[in-house]
Parts: sequence; C-alpha cells; structure tokens
Amino acid sequence: MEVILQPWPWYVSGPLIALTMLMLIYFGKTFGMSSNLRTFCSVLGAGKAADFFKFDWKSQRWNLMVVLGTILGGFIATHYLSNHAPIALNTETVHQLTELHFKDAGKTLVPPEIYSWEHVLSIKGFAILVIAGFLIGFGTRYAGGCTSGHAITGLSNLQLPSLIAVIGFFIGGLLMTYFILPYIF
Repeated sequence: MEVILQPWPWYVSGPLIALTMLMLIYFGKTFGMSSNLRTFCSVLGAGKAADFFKFDWKSQRWNLMVVLGTILGGFIATHYLSNHAPIALNTETVHQLTELHFKDAGKTLVPPEIYSWEHVLSIKGFAILVIAGFLIGFGTRYAGGCTSGHAITGLSNLQLPSLIAVIGFFIGGLLMTYFILPYIF
C-alpha cells in the first residue's frame, strides 16, 4: 500500500513556528540564517582580516545547530517525506515558465534548468550564482538580516525596520520576477 504524503497544514506548521519563536524570545535569542555565515567565517578565522568577524562565535553555537537541522530536515523531507507528485501550479504560471524555457514547469520544486549540476557548472549558471550570492550577501548585510530573520523574528517582535525590510524583499522579488528573470532565461 502506497502512502500519499501531503504538506503539513497551516494549522500545524503555523503554531509550531509560533511556539519556536516564543521559546527563542523567552531565551533571549533571535532567529535568522544569514547571521550563521558570519559565525562560520569567524570560526574559520576571518576575524584576522576584518573586525566584523571578531566576536565570540561560541555564543552562537546554538544557531549553527539551526543550520544543521535545516540541512538534515531538508534531506529527510526530500528523500523520505516527499511523494514527488506534480505541483499544483496555475496554468498561466506553467505557460509563462514554459515561455522562459522551463521544460517541466510544475512537475518539480527544483527545476533542472536552474539546479542541475549541468546548469550550475556552466558559465552562465556559475555567473548567476556568484552575482546572486553577492547581491544576497550585500542585501542581508545592508538590511541587517535576511528574509527569515526579519519576516519571522522581526515581525513577531513588531519591529518597524523588519516590516520595512520585508516590504522591500517583496518589492525586490516582484521586480526580479517581472523585469529581470525573463532576460536571464
């Protein structure tokens, strides 16, 4: 008998995220993924080259467990909890993605036109990764955090800078989707 797995419903995952946030607030911690890059760089000795990386990275060990949990959780979800069924995308979205040369639009969460090794290791794919990585790194540093930090921690703490940052993230995403992405693919 085949077990058909479905995503967790909002009424399960939403309260779990809220519970996690309450525990972090209670223990005086904040959540965000981009701060882990600073911690990794500090662990590797980047503090010798830049003062930004000079801090007590051992106080952030718990946050490195978040990264490990994210990686393990993603692996488990992809390999053991996924039914690999086609994604329910709007037909207009599938049509637009097909026009952008995505052959299997709606059949997978990670399109091979972006995520396959063949495309990642091409000159175009590598250039996209380097430029995107630079822009994301610059943006998270400039905004004082990443989307998860601002949208989850910042908004749950009712921080106005996080609201402004999240609005900026959405505007940037819309601009990318409608004005830049068509020229990349």
